[in-house]
Amino acid sequence: MIPEAAYEPRVLNPVRFSRAVIFAADESVRRACDSLAESMPWTKVEIGRGPSDSGAGGDGGATVRIFDDAGLIVSNAERVQGKAADELCVLLTFNDFIQGSPPAAAMEKYPYTAKADLVFAVDRADVPPAAIIGSAARAAEDLLNIRKYSRERRYIFLIVDDEPRWFSQFLPVLYGIIGQRADVLLARTFEEALETLFGVRQAGEIDRARFRERGRGDDVIGLITDLFFPKGGTPAGPAGRELIGLVREYYPRIPVIVASKDKSAEELKGEAFILPKGDPGSARILRDAIHDHTGMGDFTATAPGADEAIRVRDIKEMNDLLLEAARDTKRGAGLRRVLERAAERDAFSTWFYMHGFPRLGDVLRPRQDRGFAMVNELLTEIEKERTIVEATPLVIDGERIFSLEELSAVLKRVDPARIQSLSDRDVFSTWLERKGFSGLAEELRPIHGSGERLREILSRTVEEWIRAHGA
Repeated sequence: MIPEAAYEPRVLNPVRFSRAVIFAADESVRRACDSLAESMPWTKVEIGRGPSDSGAGGDGGATVRIFDDAGLIVSNAERVQGKAADELCVLLTFNDFIQGSPPAAAMEKYPYTAKADLVFAVDRADVPPAAIIGSAARAAEDLLNIRKYSRERRYIFLIVDDEPRWFSQFLPVLYGIIGQRADVLLARTFEEALETLFGVRQAGEIDRARFRERGRGDDVIGLITDLFFPKGGTPAGPAGRELIGLVREYYPRIPVIVASKDKSAEELKGEAFILPKGDPGSARILRDAIHDHTGMGDFTATAPGADEAIRVRDIKEMNDLLLEAARDTKRGAGLRRVLERAAERDAFSTWFYMHGFPRLGDVLRPRQDRGFAMVNELLTEIEKERTIVEATPLVIDGERIFSLEELSAVLKRVDPARIQSLSDRDVFSTWLERKGFSGLAEELRPIHGSGERLREILSRTVEEWIRAHGA
């Protein structure tokens, strides 16, 4: 008998910004405070009143300070960076040169950019401040946690691009896809990318015998990279190809998405997924690529020369597939070949981690079984996990919830304050993933907010799902 216990999902970022201070001359940046408060309801958002206020110490909690160009020029940001352990500075720049330049060139011409930990592009049309400010603050929160907190296994999307204009358009789309399941880390040079992956600044310093012990490469679940960005003294050389080659050599399990307008990107189709920059349909292409190759969506797998192509939506379908693979038939043998290739790429563990099954991920990750032994091991562990899921309710305000109908009923009557933190940490979505309702989990994952409005949105979404799909 499995003992009953409340479901407690893993918290991706143990430290969150309790305070955000916006200091900007531009009215559209100041007005974006409402958008920031809605996307990060756990954060108290303030408008700074003057240069001294922009650099003043906070209440002891983590703080993000957001500036426009004029605000950062007159701010005391250097003092903050030097003295405050958990404070980061973000620049929302309207300057065309900074938006399209690598960091060294921007700092040489506009030295004030060196005050910022992260730089994002804004304008009046394509990237208004309200559209990017929440993602910019979230990226700063991710950066703080990756740098300083939680050395346990993380899940990181590494984005390598030197121009703020592109990743400012791209980041809200990415966060909308991944929710609170993974962090995003921005690197703008070859050296920054190497430091993240390998803990070194030059490729020749990588220790082939111990490379996993340095850097965060083992935590990276997806690399999204341009082909041209700075390396050493070269402002914007073709460093992307070298980076992709190193990832393929040392971390072949990491899916690579090349985001580039350059025609030479097509030559990498066999090594990476190609995302044309600026393509009107790039957001949909990106969503499909992430869902299919990073464990965020369906489990997909193929193998060279195999007739089978695998796609399963949830743990029940995974179990059914494994039962078929356990048979001593021609199809079973084909499925086992595909599953062996997936195991070599650590695809099972990554998919289980992303779908709310950390125990399964931890159990399976070190193992490299093959054939029937691999299939039987997966079946045994999945059966254990399904038993645990059935005995583990979601608990809201003391009420134990085992089904969608019970969740819908509780959401209709519960005090909104009781569900705030659950929504902020994607607890609803992760619990639903574990129960096999991946589609509903995706609908709830982008939902944040507070108060009665949050409760109504969650309740309505669950109720509409039950009417459309059943429980």
